[in-house]
Amino acid sequence: MNGYDEEDYLMISGIQHFVFCRRQWALIHIEQQWEENYRTADGAVMHRNVHNSSFNETRKDKIIVRAMRVSSRELGLSGECDVVEFTKCPDGISLFGREGKYSVMPIEYKRGEPKEDDCDAVQLCAQAVCLEEMLCCEINEGCIFYGETKRRTKVVFDEALRQRVKAIAEEMHSYYSRQYTPKVKRTKACNACSLKNLCLPVIMKNKSAKSYLKANLSEVYGEDTE
Repeated sequence: MNGYDEEDYLMISGIQHFVFCRRQWALIHIEQQWEENYRTADGAVMHRNVHNSSFNETRKDKIIVRAMRVSSRELGLSGECDVVEFTKCPDGISLFGREGKYSVMPIEYKRGEPKEDDCDAVQLCAQAVCLEEMLCCEINEGCIFYGETKRRTKVVFDEALRQRVKAIAEEMHSYYSRQYTPKVKRTKACNACSLKNLCLPVIMKNKSAKSYLKANLSEVYGEDTE
């Protein structure tokens, strides 16, 4: 199967950043910049509680696996699923050391509530594609558990969503290979972004980094810095 080499894999978790804001993704995953705010800190606590890989459960006909490592050569992505539920069913897959056959469902945990965009659904679908490739199975749906509502939201992995995942993964790899950080496109979402103090969306909206530095150096030294 054609695909990406393992050393070129990008993080699945970056998909959410990329769909939310391509510049935010590039600042984090290309320029290695990060800054915490309440939302990111609260989300980290939730994932730390979920990602206890030593705490797996068996409940009747269900096996619950936490922090499962997954990857896809086709997408060139790797990372962890918060939770994967394996439920006994007659037309599922076999699991090593387990009797019977099981269906597979990825579960993603998010601190807030369902979003207006599809960034969470795209990330979850990417996890499903990884699981399908690793386990040689077909996964039709998964769930996102939101901390605000304390409920699961079902996500159906239809062909349109799968194609969107593939297109986004290809675009991410294109940006990364070029080490490209997009310019600012200011939106109302900028106010809630943890990187707004690094991105400087108001200052940088109509200026390149070169022109911004030139103007400030000119003020300091009182001369043309050309």
